[in-house]
Amino acid sequence: MRSSRFAISKSGARDAGAISWLLAQTLWVGGLWLLHFLLLPAIAKTGLASLLVEEIGSSLRALLVGLAAVCAGLQVLVLIRAERLASVWRDMRGQLLSVVVAMAASYFVARLYWPGAELWSMFSYLVMAFCGLLLVLQPVPSGSSRKL
Repeated sequence: MRSSRFAISKSGARDAGAISWLLAQTLWVGGLWLLHFLLLPAIAKTGLASLLVEEIGSSLRALLVGLAAVCAGLQVLVLIRAERLASVWRDMRGQLLSVVVAMAASYFVARLYWPGAELWSMFSYLVMAFCGLLLVLQPVPSGSSRKL
């Protein structure tokens, strides 16, 4: 028999959990960094009024923080599926994801109940971005390490 040359038939192909982990991570980590360090400075350079740029940034940040919370929640589920529940919180990935979810919650709580908390909102946003950067450096969870 001839062996197939397609990547789908390789024995080392990733499972659905690893693929969803990478996709969710790319969406939220890339989105946070792209908005703060590329898109908003580019919009500011176009000559728009500074209040308009701040309003665009505020709206887009809130959307991306919500996306980050949902994607981090998905990553927690993938991590729980790949590892035992008790060992997830001792793992660096689980700790980083719990910080991201906590910072997303604090971002929205501060935005809702503390209207003048721009510095806290920016702090929460940047902590999430740097936790995402550290999470990118961690290995992707695989279901093969799970003990049944």
